[in-house]
Amino acid sequence: MTQVSDPGGAADLPSPPSLPAALAASTGLALPYAVLADRDDGTVVRCGEIVAKAHAGDADRDGLAVRMRIAGHRALAGVLLAPLRPAPGSVHGRPVSLWPYGAPVDPERPEDAPWEAAARLLAALHRIPVHELPGPVPPMRGPAKLARALARLARAEPLLAAVPEPAAPPGEDPARRGPCVPAARAQPVPGDARAVWAAAGFLPAWARGEAAAPPGGTLCHGDLHLGQLVRYPAGEGPWLLIDVDDLGLGAPAWDLARPAAWYAAGLLGPGTWQRFLDAYRAAGGPAAGPPGSDPWPQLDLAARALTVQTAALALAKAAEGRRRLDDGERLVVDACRRMAALPPDVRPAPGS
Repeated sequence: MTQVSDPGGAADLPSPPSLPAALAASTGLALPYAVLADRDDGTVVRCGEIVAKAHAGDADRDGLAVRMRIAGHRALAGVLLAPLRPAPGSVHGRPVSLWPYGAPVDPERPEDAPWEAAARLLAALHRIPVHELPGPVPPMRGPAKLARALARLARAEPLLAAVPEPAAPPGEDPARRGPCVPAARAQPVPGDARAVWAAAGFLPAWARGEAAAPPGGTLCHGDLHLGQLVRYPAGEGPWLLIDVDDLGLGAPAWDLARPAAWYAAGLLGPGTWQRFLDAYRAAGGPAAGPPGSDPWPQLDLAARALTVQTAALALAKAAEGRRRLDDGERLVVDACRRMAALPPDVRPAPGS
């Protein structure tokens, strides 16, 4: 343990352990630990077969306690990974939860990504009878995450370099460009942020986290992506959903929004998207219409919201890091440019 000197000449005092070290100690295992994530909104360490997570300092502790009880409820067996303890503890003033270790999706093998398994898990989650769960069930935090992304963009916007917009070829509207974008456009410019704000302005206030969501809804994950799946027991068990921070009542289309938005932006291939959609519908998922129908009347709003959220975060991170957008980030920002350029008759109604 490191020591600090007392300038007054008193005996050296031990410095407090770092948050990751304190998290590892909270598992009760005197083992080496590995830091899996260390961010303001979540620090995660693995110690043996236990994973400890320090949630955001401003997390709703009562809501987190309910979400953990829901994850451990018998109705969620086979859908959500259950916590090792039914209630959060505290480390360094942050709420802490303990979980069994599950093997994550291998980022080096995208061809093996379990999109169909994710779809079936979402369908099962969306069909859970909410009245049987511990409560009160908090709202799903998807809109709140969009609000946070837009707030981060607002803070970072002054950092965007005042790079002039590259000229479009004669007769071409740059806002309507497809996914093939000149390399010069990888540099974020103020016009990108304006497009994101314009696309956000077409969304209803509840989707931006500025008003209460419509009543009703189903149990939703709130932040579905492939990093939210693990095999448990590790290496041999079935896929399960993890991370209950955003779990709650809401529109189930939100959980399909990220793959839908990726497909619309060109980040997810049509074959993968169709397999995901077919698996969700075959498992009885309620958010995309019956098999063979057009899913977009139900998915369009949520997909637009996730596109705005992803683009806002991409621009904020690029501005904060003084870097260029990568190819995927440029695709979602350009998707916002196309959304902002839509004629009024095809924009979503403000209250829809």
